[in-house]
This record gives sequence, C-alpha cells and structure tokens, in this order.
Amino acid sequence: MSALSNTRLAWFNGQFMPEGQVMIPFRDRSWKYGDGAFDMTRTFEGQPFRLKEHIDRFYRSLRYLRIDPGVSPKEMVAVSEEIVARNEHLRAAHGDWWVGQRVSRGVDAVGDEGWEHTGPNVVVEVLPLPLKARARHFRDGADVVVPPQRRTAPDMLSPRAKTHNYLNMIVAEQPVKAADPEAWAVLLDVNGNLAEGLGSNIFIVRDGALQTPREKFVLPGVSRQMTMDLAGQLGIACAERDIDLFDAANADEMFLTSTSLCILPVRSFNGQVVGDGKVPGPVTKRLTDAYIAAVGCDFVKQYLDRL
Repeated sequence: MSALSNTRLAWFNGQFMPEGQVMIPFRDRSWKYGDGAFDMTRTFEGQPFRLKEHIDRFYRSLRYLRIDPGVSPKEMVAVSEEIVARNEHLRAAHGDWWVGQRVSRGVDAVGDEGWEHTGPNVVVEVLPLPLKARARHFRDGADVVVPPQRRTAPDMLSPRAKTHNYLNMIVAEQPVKAADPEAWAVLLDVNGNLAEGLGSNIFIVRDGALQTPREKFVLPGVSRQMTMDLAGQLGIACAERDIDLFDAANADEMFLTSTSLCILPVRSFNGQVVGDGKVPGPVTKRLTDAYIAAVGCDFVKQYLDRL
C-alpha cells in the first residue's frame, strides 16, 4: 500500500489499510451491545494533543470494562502517531484531525462459523475535525440547553469510562436538537447538578473564579484538565463542585471544553443570556489565549476562518 494513498488509512488488528476496508463482524459485541471503549484526541497543525494522557485514560476505561486489547499503551501511542504520519499528506484539505482509538470485546462466537478472529477488535483512525460546521459557535457563542433525561448515575455505570454505548446522551440530546439543531445539550447528574454533554465538559465563572462538575459524575476530559492546569498557572481559582441550575443561572461566564472545541464560550443557558451576553467573557478569554499559546495553534482562528 502506497504511503501516499488518496484515501485515509486506518490501523485494524495489526495492519494498516484504507479505512473503507475495515470490517467489523456483525456478531461483534460492540456492534451488538456497545461493549467496547474508545478515546479521541485531536491534532494541532498535524501534531497530536496530549496523546499519552488520552491513551492512559483509554486504558483506564478498558480496565474498568475488563477488556485486554492485546496491545500495550506504548504500542497504542506509537500506532496512533504512525496513523497521523501516514495521513499527513491529506490533512491540508481539512485543517486538522480527530485521532481515535477503538477496542471492542470481539465476536460472540457459537463456534462453528469459522471466524478468523474472535478476540478484541482494535481500530486506530483519523477523521477531519468539523471546523466549518462549528465555526459560527466561536463567533456567536454556544446555546446550552438542559434536557429532561439525567446522566447515567455512577453506581449504575461509571461516566468516567468512555464506552461505545452513548445512548444515554444521544437520547437526551434528541429533544434539544429537535427544538434547536444548533444547541448543545448538557445533562444534569442524578442529583440535579450539571454533569456533561455528549463529548463536552462545562465550566462556569462566578466572581472571577472557575467551577466545574465533580469528576465522579462526568468523563474527566483531557481538555478539562488542561483548562484547570492553565487556570492554576494564571492564578485563577478553580474548584470541582456541585453546580445546580441556580448557580448556572447566576454565572458571569460559561464555557464548554472538549478535545475538538478546546474552549467554546456559551452565550445562553436554557434560553437565558449568560452574564452580560458578550462572548468570550474576560476569564474565558484569558484561558483561551493561554490555551492557544500552550498548543501553538490559534484554534479560534482555525474555526473562524471557515465562516
């Protein structure tokens, strides 16, 4: 296979191949039950962001699910870097990539089907970031709406594991998207406090200090941690705590963090303007500028250039 293929390459169970040739058997438990885990980072100018931290989190999810991928974390990092390198010639048309690692528990075999492979199925992939689709949010700010469905409780299934079963958040997001396709859903936890959205963490700013939901009730995002680290460096107080709807209604600023978004300011919450309605707010702006400096890529400009 030429390294300069005009289709994206993926890594599947030890082999590099065009992503269209990656075939998961229909009896795979991830396809049947969502029985698998994944993680996802992004590139900045083609360089993966905090790849080791993402892979470490990935293996914590796998350990929780008791799935052994048969690949060490070090090998997973190396394969991920190789996939980025092999697709680099295709990146310019897109800007930057998501870089994903996926592991399923594998095939439920009766024993007479002749499957060549029944252990875990492992995929490493890249796909373009949706820069154009999200550009407007960086200009105007995001609109966050809380759906009626709550985030799965930690004593049922830990939200700290990034599993292939996203139905809780998918179903919760549907009424939000039906009312406003551009809105972002953020679920409450079982106690009625802010939790997270589908792939995003939330922060509020009150009196110059940051607050974000406790790790027990959310997937602890790598970009969430990056933001907390930057706050420490900038002397901005930051606390993990329960944030209820009263706290959210009285926030001076609000923003979402995620691998692809980095930091996205929020302009309204449940239809009500956040603070004075100007985005980004001063604390959000300081954190965004520090984030841009740290990663060496102006991600805000990267999005706005797609308008």
